[in-house]
Amino acid sequence: MLLTLVDILSYLINLVVMMVIVQFVMSLLISFNVVNMHNDFVAALWKAVNAILDPILTPVRRIMPDTGPIDFSPMVLIVGLTIVQKILVHAALAQAYS
Repeated sequence: MLLTLVDILSYLINLVVMMVIVQFVMSLLISFNVVNMHNDFVAALWKAVNAILDPILTPVRRIMPDTGPIDFSPMVLIVGLTIVQKILVHAALAQAYS
């Protein structure tokens, strides 16, 4: 049962990591004018991704020092979630095989 819950949490963590990567790629495409924010689909997708990720990234941004124009909070979030995922998986496997 615990392995199933950890598996579900692992999928959710992977989903958040993928969304952070999508937000990063979209921000690059928007800043280099590859995609236009006047396109309704792009604007809606950008708003949706930011609405989902901002509550997760805001506490990380508060903890981190100000680095100027470069925002390292998505990278810190990905690393932190990956560490949490590894700890959960190894703890669940240790309990299952003990």
